[in-house]
Amino acid sequence: MARILSIDYGRKRTGLAVTDPLQLIAGGLATVSTHELFDWLKDYVGREPVERIVIGEPRQTNGQPSENYQRVQEFINRWRRAMPAIPIECYDERFTSVLAQQVMIDAGLKKKARQDKALVDEISATIILQDYMRSRRSP
Repeated sequence: MARILSIDYGRKRTGLAVTDPLQLIAGGLATVSTHELFDWLKDYVGREPVERIVIGEPRQTNGQPSENYQRVQEFINRWRRAMPAIPIECYDERFTSVLAQQVMIDAGLKKKARQDKALVDEISATIILQDYMRSRRSP
């Protein structure tokens, strides 16, 4: 089996998470500069088998697209043109940053560590991936 990779796409930084090859466990992978993301992903999928990419769909609490929505759509379109063999799909990312902060608190991280936005982005990508995996198992 190949991995599933998730993306928490941001204007400056992007958090990434990935499953193990059996798609049982999701774990943080990295946080990369968004302007380097496309090349970073092309390199990664050249080294690791990836079945699909799940990207957080930025929406406001009322369901309307957020200000980052257009940038995410542009990235999705670029990926689909360049790498059609690896599907990319959207998954609701509402509240993932809040959940990531709570995970950090529950893990006992000090306030300084919780202010690390790169870590928040990576944890958010992991939450997106865990939720996506859970939704696939649900009847």
